[in-house]
Amino acid sequence: MKKLSVVVCVYNEEGNIKPLVDAIHKELDGIEYEIVYVDDGSRDNTIREIKELNDPSIILVEFQKNYGQSSALAAGIDIATGEFIATIDGDLQNDPADIPAMIKMAEEGDFDMVAGIRANRQDNIIRKIPSKIANFFIRVTTGVKMKDYGCTLKVFRSKTAKSIGLYGELHRFIPVLVNLEGGSIAQKEVLHHPRIRGHSKYGMGRTLKVVSDLLLMLFFKKYMRKPMHLFGTLGILLFSGGVVIDMYMLILKILGNDIWGKPLLLLGILLTLAGIQLITFGLIAEMVTRTYYESQKKKPYNIKRISGGQTENSGMDQGSR
Repeated sequence: MKKLSVVVCVYNEEGNIKPLVDAIHKELDGIEYEIVYVDDGSRDNTIREIKELNDPSIILVEFQKNYGQSSALAAGIDIATGEFIATIDGDLQNDPADIPAMIKMAEEGDFDMVAGIRANRQDNIIRKIPSKIANFFIRVTTGVKMKDYGCTLKVFRSKTAKSIGLYGELHRFIPVLVNLEGGSIAQKEVLHHPRIRGHSKYGMGRTLKVVSDLLLMLFFKKYMRKPMHLFGTLGILLFSGGVVIDMYMLILKILGNDIWGKPLLLLGILLTLAGIQLITFGLIAEMVTRTYYESQKKKPYNIKRISGGQTENSGMDQGSR
């Protein structure tokens, strides 16, 4: 097993391929590594540039079309064979020179992930503002206090990277996913360079998607293993409110008041039905969750290390999520 796999996701980055590979070879001298390039459906000469390098350290993964950064990262992580996996942008804004220190930090501190912080970010205000907005919302809602969710430069232990499950556009929530797996996280300031070639694929449009993804993350973080706590609680509150209103209207009816067609009566009936539906949905969600774990023989926990007796294992595969 190699010490390190460097995963680079690219989309129309033909001018940055050779400079980045040269920088990786220079800065990672003395480390046994592989470079996993994932081409996310580029329409320029990116693939040709990678192939023309004829570099035995490069593994090229080509997508049929553009699937997005999360899918590209997931593919690269799946292919990677290193003890550690580093993810880095293909636009030369991240610097491979930071990777050795991040590996050392992970080893000495026994961290599962070391995330980069772009301390002196070399981007214009159009990119910085959406990023700051997204970082703020993610920190506040998830409780995972990361300074820079948008920095691609990260170093993971292989087991951690392969366990997080990247789908949709969840790449910006990688620290939250690691936290959900019980992984330990450190942060380190890293270099950041201005983009010289190519064009940014980032903007306000991607930031707006954070809102919907946050709802998913909140569900994963708080209720993935206990959905009845969410739906059941809401259902009981609505059902109870509906019953109280219905009882009040019944008392008015007994006292001789005309209650038919009154908005309050309709509200009581609506709340009662909504409560029953949410409770029922919670029960169904519980059954789906149990099926998810049991059908795949998954466990709702991760074991990092087993010590004592005749066994000394670190990073054993004792089931995930």
